[in-house]
Amino acid sequence: MKPMRPPPGPTTVAGGTAELLADADRDGSWMLLVDGTPQSHVDLDEPAHLEFEYVRRMGHVLDLAADPGTPIDVVHLGGGALTLPRYVATTRPGSRQRVVEIDQPLTDLVREHLPLPRGARVRVRTDDARVGLAALRDASADVVVTDVFAGARTPGHLTTVEFVTDARRVLRPGGYYVANVADGPPLRFARAQVATLRAVFRHVCLLAEPGTLRGRRFGNLVAVASDSDLPLVGLTRRCSGDPMPARVVDGADLGRFAGTARPVHDADAEPSPEPPPGVFSR
Repeated sequence: MKPMRPPPGPTTVAGGTAELLADADRDGSWMLLVDGTPQSHVDLDEPAHLEFEYVRRMGHVLDLAADPGTPIDVVHLGGGALTLPRYVATTRPGSRQRVVEIDQPLTDLVREHLPLPRGARVRVRTDDARVGLAALRDASADVVVTDVFAGARTPGHLTTVEFVTDARRVLRPGGYYVANVADGPPLRFARAQVATLRAVFRHVCLLAEPGTLRGRRFGNLVAVASDSDLPLVGLTRRCSGDPMPARVVDGADLGRFAGTARPVHDADAEPSPEPPPGVFSR
């Protein structure tokens, strides 16, 4: 599928300068960049294709959130090019999805030039992710996905016990909280995020490429949390079969990873670390 209209070139949005670039290696695919940092990848012809490795891991959680093809209610904090809403609309037709994205000009750009799949039930609200989350009803979602960046960093107020507690409020019993955690050596931010989630939810795991887990490079770890048992067997099987295999860390191993890290609260929250130069270059 071609874009509804040709992309306009560099466009000023609230978060900087956005560009939609055609993927030369995959027909019908587009990359969204903001200030030169890749934010999203979309395949208009095959919305179930997830190019970014960490987004594919989030997709595994969505796949295991209910029986295959069953509609679910999903809250996406952070919209970007609406990659995961497209994925859910395609793999779970009839799902109700709510997106909170603070950058209205970015949303307008994406919706105009990268149309959503026909019949997708996706509603986008322009607001800060935490404010938008607070407006949602108790027990109204099966999955809450957090993937929010200001520039290349996750804002501090979206990393705290208070924020995660509100996400837990919005989840139905057995629901999953999923978060993109970007960090590099010595992984202090990721360890603190594990401690934060463990202070709120009964069960937590991390999905990540081994080199990132060992602190060898900057990368994206996916944190998954729930008050019900996590689908560890299914996640392990899917993550190990990815083009870039990932590990699933839980239980005692996750406790050792967190070490002495303490939960983050609003009073002491800081943004995620700035990635090293060139990590997210084009």
